[in-house]
Amino acid sequence: MTFRLSILCVVFALAVACSHGTGSPSAEGLTPTGPSAVTAAATTPLSAAAQSAQAPGRQDVVVNMADACDPDTFNAVVGPGTCVRSGGMKFDLFIQTLTRLAVVGAWHFAPTVANLRVGQELMAVNRGGEVHTFTEVAEFGGGIVANLNQLAHTPDVAPECAHLEQDDFVAPGASYREEVGHGGALKFQCCIHPWMRLEAQASTR
Repeated sequence: MTFRLSILCVVFALAVACSHGTGSPSAEGLTPTGPSAVTAAATTPLSAAAQSAQAPGRQDVVVNMADACDPDTFNAVVGPGTCVRSGGMKFDLFIQTLTRLAVVGAWHFAPTVANLRVGQELMAVNRGGEVHTFTEVAEFGGGIVANLNQLAHTPDVAPECAHLEQDDFVAPGASYREEVGHGGALKFQCCIHPWMRLEAQASTR
């Protein structure tokens, strides 16, 4: 009974994460009104910019955002459009794994560590089936989905995740660019799945 209640809570929480299409999804303004369909970018190939960034000679650093959602079970539990990839991990196994390990390895950034130069651009490409964010944070923390934060053992929300804008959300097949504007240690995370992280060191030379 407790596990089923946990799943229900996460369903509502995931619905919150997927219902950002009607306005700026601040942490306080989100309500569990149900998932919305993923934007058109979810069904189109990578943009020309995304493809050219991987060509030789470019200075962009590509970060792949990955997940392994199973569309049949995620869409059945959370709502249509939640997952648009083929096959993958069933929703109940996702919850069980997150409950046991506080992470689900298939939901990740690749690479997880990078060396950068000031002036380069990071381009995060969503190669999964769910919406993600690629958000620079001062310190890693929780995201906008309270129940996922609890299961991931990140109860303290990263302040940057509380001030997301519409274009911070990256649909499947879409990309997001972030210029490296300063040297030193940099941290990026997904504000929906907070265990998805990248640590980088940026140099000025």
